[in-house]
Amino acid sequence: MAILVSSRGRAPRRRTSARRIAGMSVTHLVLLVGGILWLFPLLWTLGSSLKSDNGFFAKGLNPLPDGLHVSNYSNAWQEASFGSYFLNTVVVSGGTVILTLLATSMAGYVLARTRFPGRKVCIGLVSVTLFLPHGYTIIPIFDLIREVHLLNTLWAVIIVQASTGLVFSTFLFMGYFSTMDKGLEDAAKVDGASFNQTFFRVMLPLSGPMIATVGLFTFISAWNSFFIPLVFTLSKSNLRTLPVGMYAFLGENSTQWTFVAAGSVITLVPIVVIFLLLQRYFVNGLAGAIKG
Repeated sequence: MAILVSSRGRAPRRRTSARRIAGMSVTHLVLLVGGILWLFPLLWTLGSSLKSDNGFFAKGLNPLPDGLHVSNYSNAWQEASFGSYFLNTVVVSGGTVILTLLATSMAGYVLARTRFPGRKVCIGLVSVTLFLPHGYTIIPIFDLIREVHLLNTLWAVIIVQASTGLVFSTFLFMGYFSTMDKGLEDAAKVDGASFNQTFFRVMLPLSGPMIATVGLFTFISAWNSFFIPLVFTLSKSNLRTLPVGMYAFLGENSTQWTFVAAGSVITLVPIVVIFLLLQRYFVNGLAGAIKG
């Protein structure tokens, strides 16, 4: 009798294990296909950047190049002034990251760790601005930048670009600072630290994961931004950033698509490298913000 019960008990377990394995196999297959489809545009762009002009049209959607035409990268760098555009993009992205981190970290700390009259009203008003489309605000911002004589300068792009992500980044910092132990501030007060000293010397250095997260979000947004650099540097081609400079390849009668693909790869490389370097801090920062 014991042998019969044991054999009957094993059969359902085996069927359950087989179903589980089959389910995991189907899930992995679906994820694999989805991953390939998601990566295909990137692989096609990378392959197209190494094709010849004839090979680009002959190959179609085939990502494999007809040869290694590395000269597409040097031609893209020289013919479209990618060197100056690259430097402008680095300046704009770096300045935007610094300005955003400084402003949002202080705002997030105040909203998370202090209680003052009208705090909830302030958070509500800030939240409302998160849903305002850029199209409704670009005209008054343009007029303001023109009045302060910053039009057609990289400073204008940095200031406007930083302002677009202030609300979201502030809430990220607020969520992260709200999870930190209050004993840290109490210990700093006992040692005679002021409010500002507590923030800059204690709380800010401990928020490294969130700094990396906000910095990465801001850098990607500023690096890929097209509309703002186009509007505020419209009359000065030497101030173009990489996304705006890509249009140098688009002619009225013909377009050098292999150069466009090479330029796209050049534009993507810094983002991929920085993301790989900050990936661990990025995940920890998001986890801390969501927990808060």
